[in-house]
Amino acid sequence: MDLKSNEPFWLLKNGLTASYPSLKSNEECDVLIIGGGITGSLIAHQMVTDGYKTMLIDKREICNGSTSATTSMLQYEIDIPLYELTEMIGEKGAVESYKACSDAIDILEKLTKIIRSDAGFKRKKSLYFASKKKDVNWLKKEYEARKNAGFKVKWLEADQIVKQFGFENTYGGIVSVQGASIDAFKFAHELLGYNIKKGLRIFDKTEMKKVEYHKGFNLVTVDSGFQIKAKKVIYCIGYESKNLLKENFVNLKSTYAMVSEIDADTFKNINSTLVWNTDDPYIYMRTTDDGRLLIGGGDEDFYDAEKRDILLNKKEKEILKTLKKIKPDYHFYTDFVWAGTFGETKDGLPYIGEHKKFKNSYFVLGFGGNGITFSVTGMEMASRFMKNKKHLLSEYFKFGR
Repeated sequence: MDLKSNEPFWLLKNGLTASYPSLKSNEECDVLIIGGGITGSLIAHQMVTDGYKTMLIDKREICNGSTSATTSMLQYEIDIPLYELTEMIGEKGAVESYKACSDAIDILEKLTKIIRSDAGFKRKKSLYFASKKKDVNWLKKEYEARKNAGFKVKWLEADQIVKQFGFENTYGGIVSVQGASIDAFKFAHELLGYNIKKGLRIFDKTEMKKVEYHKGFNLVTVDSGFQIKAKKVIYCIGYESKNLLKENFVNLKSTYAMVSEIDADTFKNINSTLVWNTDDPYIYMRTTDDGRLLIGGGDEDFYDAEKRDILLNKKEKEILKTLKKIKPDYHFYTDFVWAGTFGETKDGLPYIGEHKKFKNSYFVLGFGGNGITFSVTGMEMASRFMKNKKHLLSEYFKFGR
């Protein structure tokens, strides 16, 4: 399954950041992490920090799946509005899920400082605006739900949005204080490099082919025929999990994104703001640390990578038409266009937990627009799993919910 088109911006921007060997011998470890994207790098960091002998494998080059195609917008807002999620799973689960994503941004900031990251982590506000008049009522309901839950939010009328952000033809919106952006591709590589020095072992172009379950350990056979004996296996394989788990727990979607040529002055008033709207599918935008505008949207059901990528030109025009509506005088000079694949769950929440068919194993599958922040929550949840302890959110993120 190809999870991105041929030219994701982050991969081209950063180039070949690091190179790792493939597995060429039988090995043993406490924890084997399968999947070397941003999620795998975060979980590996947690396992090494907790003192476990940790290995990580990926069937591709490291971070060359979805992590190279992500827009890296770090938001506490989940794709399902808080008031809707409350109706679906109850107030406690909904609010705690939102708070976990908010806390994840703070944790990521601390992590960037610990490893002295150069991946451009930047604190940002978030603007969520109504693109149609009929959306105002429910968006105001969402504003009240967030305010009542203790989130720092402010309602802006349409004229205030024009004044503060320069966007026309909106119908008001929510400004949230909590948000950030980062180059997740670069950060994941930095995190892995930091933990290699602490004992983490990484093997790319090494694909899991078979797992044998034994009392107290799993025996994982890879494509080269070598085996890894691991006390625990943690799957951080994102959308590839559709190939491993047979139940229908996530719908795959294609999303499209592009970045402009460097144009720092035009969007300096949103340089510290993440922007998205109430369209379905919604558009989203942010500036990059080198002065570009990144904008995306146009989500569709995913069928295969070839069909997804054929739509690149069509989706570019659709997204730019939406941008023209709110920024009529701006001409977007496209530098890169790419597509990625993400997963959409029934409640906008991830799947993090054990699965009855996989012994001595744990899954950290961050789906939706919060894949990275959910993965940060997964760090604590995986840490507790290793100690046979439950987490507050285990009930809401479990399989079969």
